[in-house]
Amino acid sequence: MVDVQHWLTALPPVAVYLIVAGVIGVESMGVPLPGEIVLVSSALLAATGVVQPEWVATAAAFGAIVGDSIGYAVGRRGGRPLLARLGRRFPKHLGPAQLARAEQSFARHGVWAVFFGRFVALLRILAGPLAGALHVPYRRFLLANAAGGLVWAFGTTYLLYSVGRAAEHWLKDISWAGLVLAVLAGLGSTWWLRRRARRLEQADTSGEAEPVGATAGDR
Repeated sequence: MVDVQHWLTALPPVAVYLIVAGVIGVESMGVPLPGEIVLVSSALLAATGVVQPEWVATAAAFGAIVGDSIGYAVGRRGGRPLLARLGRRFPKHLGPAQLARAEQSFARHGVWAVFFGRFVALLRILAGPLAGALHVPYRRFLLANAAGGLVWAFGTTYLLYSVGRAAEHWLKDISWAGLVLAVLAGLGSTWWLRRRARRLEQADTSGEAEPVGATAGDR
């Protein structure tokens, strides 16, 4: 992550915003990319004054919402064969086991899987294409997608920005310590949502999943 931050530092602010939106957007379409690492690195840059936090958060939210919507459209058009092809192309991230877990989350929790999926690496990649393939109603998907994208983008950015600014003020001579504190704060910012998502996932694996097609269509 530190290497990513140093690389972003050498770019003009507009390029950083475009990279944030682009990487997160492509990740949300169903391609495994380090969207969260880019967001965290950019938020830390904002704490040093290189970029503006409001534009980092806006770019991240824009990429998340638009990327998920494009992924939804692609998934709705391509259906299960598309997901199978993605699984063969990215077996480590989108293989049969990962896809089955994501399907169980959608079957049991409907669009809430989209909201909480923004805070879980697997569902952050699969939420859009999977929701489209399962024919989740788009209006309900868009509401959960927008809510999750905004909370994730602005919450992560501003928490890291605030902690980074405080760390820079009080720890001017120990910059590495400020970076560590900021990273820990970023992890803590999504702790309770990740914990909630894990509990939902544990409920999926311990209980019998409902029929995917019927449940997703009813919600």
